[in-house]
Amino acid sequence: MFTLLFLIILFLQVDSKLNNYHLILASKSPRRQQLLKDIGVDFEIRLKEVDEVYPPTLKGKEVALFLSDLKASAFKKDLQAKELLLTSDTIVCLGEKILGKPKNREHAIVMLGELSGKKHEVITAVTLTSTTKKHSFAVSTEVYFKPLTLEEITYYIDNYKPYDKAGSYGIQEWIGYIGIEKIVGSYFNVMGLPVKEVYEELINF
Repeated sequence: MFTLLFLIILFLQVDSKLNNYHLILASKSPRRQQLLKDIGVDFEIRLKEVDEVYPPTLKGKEVALFLSDLKASAFKKDLQAKELLLTSDTIVCLGEKILGKPKNREHAIVMLGELSGKKHEVITAVTLTSTTKKHSFAVSTEVYFKPLTLEEITYYIDNYKPYDKAGSYGIQEWIGYIGIEKIVGSYFNVMGLPVKEVYEELINF
């Protein structure tokens, strides 16, 4: 009973805060859309094509923050008073190497082969933007894959076609069930949106 009451109070808190804004999610990712819905937030989806190119001197978290801010900048002239824009970018880091979205089947096979049996880092950056304020933050999660066989990799790629996912995989899909030994940090961050942190930042924006 106490837990239910606590959750209701939290929902009313974020709902009250967001009554001051019309929230806009600039993402076509169904995972981000669903995660935002699941914390009880109403939003509108607006999309713009952005060339996701970043300076080669940037590393890790800097890349995710740069790209999230770049996506927000595309809306700079379009935002109206009382509108709050949420942009986001997720990257996969294998040591110093950044793995983006695979170009094709062969590229996806190579990527998952690189991740097989190793630890990597998933970083999601989020930018909240209004006409008067901008705030960015990033969340990192460590993911450990078991050694994957070529048969497991090709089965996953051919059946789930993870071509829209950084690192060529979705933790919530088959490969996550059978291939991930453990994670350190937020599971939802690996899905593409660190919902706890987003919730807190929306309240405090």
